[in-house]
Amino acid sequence: MPDGAHPTLETGRFSRRSMLKATAGLAGLAAVPGLAACGSGGGSGGSASGTVTFGSNQSDPTPKKAYAAFVKDFEKSNKNLDVKVNTVDHETFQNQINNYLQGTPDDVFTWFAGFRMNFFASKGLAGQIDDVWQDVGSNFSSALKQSSTADDGHQYFIPFDYYPWAIFYRKSLWQKNGYQVPKTLDDLVSLSKQMQKDGLEPLGFADKQGWPAMGTFDILNMRLNGYDFHKSLMAGKETWTDAKVKKVFDTWRGLLPYHQSNSLGRDWEESAQGIQQKKVGMMMIGMFIGQQMTDQLDDLDFFPYPEVDPQWGQDSLDAPTDGFMMSQRPRNEDGAKKFLTYLAGAHAEGVYLKADPSVIGANSQVDTSSYNSLQKKAVQLISSAKHTAQYMDRDTRPDFAQTVMIGALQDFIKNPKDVDGLTSQIEAQKKQIFKS
Repeated sequence: MPDGAHPTLETGRFSRRSMLKATAGLAGLAAVPGLAACGSGGGSGGSASGTVTFGSNQSDPTPKKAYAAFVKDFEKSNKNLDVKVNTVDHETFQNQINNYLQGTPDDVFTWFAGFRMNFFASKGLAGQIDDVWQDVGSNFSSALKQSSTADDGHQYFIPFDYYPWAIFYRKSLWQKNGYQVPKTLDDLVSLSKQMQKDGLEPLGFADKQGWPAMGTFDILNMRLNGYDFHKSLMAGKETWTDAKVKKVFDTWRGLLPYHQSNSLGRDWEESAQGIQQKKVGMMMIGMFIGQQMTDQLDDLDFFPYPEVDPQWGQDSLDAPTDGFMMSQRPRNEDGAKKFLTYLAGAHAEGVYLKADPSVIGANSQVDTSSYNSLQKKAVQLISSAKHTAQYMDRDTRPDFAQTVMIGALQDFIKNPKDVDGLTSQIEAQKKQIFKS
């Protein structure tokens, strides 16, 4: 799932002091005890042996169990290697990743494709794995290789799984009430009003963890202003005071009456329970919602966010890619690359997907015959999209996403009327961060 939670999440405030604190984290050299690597290093050169340390952010029960399954499978076929897993709470992992990588990180660690991969590669905080890609490159599309390649032309990332963000709902609830999939924003509003009349909360919404609201901003920006503008905005090349950005917030403000109340006091798992219990009509979320509804997957369905501006239609969506990287100086480089080569294989993804059917395998050779209807539809949706973004906190600088945007979006949810003041604050802090 997306990464990051704000250090002052309970207040939702963002300040120059907190911005400078997070930016300074990029230059700090202190290791974070909670993320310190465990175990002894293996050999270097020759055949791989010894211990590979593996830092994981997959702390939720379903993916954690799935990770344990492929670790066990790897060790079974590699008798001279063992993998010591260091699982850390998802939000903690993201918040402390800068210090983690500058201290004593694990040999291999979970991370994200695209901008977020490139950011740490450009800081010299990740190890090149070009030789691994020479062996496994045929397993992935050119687009996935591109998202695994940094600005210096070297590969630093192994893609493992991905999933779409869309609006999810229970089929049985919709059939009972006669709801139809909305095609336009007006349709979505009309449906929301009907759901309220039927005693439902129309749009499940939770932002206690800070990152879920980013998905709504992303899709509204792409629907209103197009993919290219969205990517340019995330890269710091557009101004947040632009009328286009203000229109995103203005449009969102019109939808807030249909969102679940008290969203800043609720995490996404709790909101997903509303879908599960049929108290909430629909929810804009990633396909990982299936991790909370393993017994109702056959009754879970989704549709892409409706059209807002006909110029852009429904041509874009967020489809984040998760995977693995190697630390800059792994204590067991041979073992780390052996493990990454395994993770790049269709067999490893197959082992994972048996335990977690809420994502799609990134490997083009993965066996899709066992995919459920949700996975098959997700493959179709992503393949038909003209553009796929990675998600706000992966498509922009991590310090900007975590220090500015999480607090800014929470401030908007609390006070959606002062869009001018909000966008001015974001722009001022963006200028400070992106010039560094």
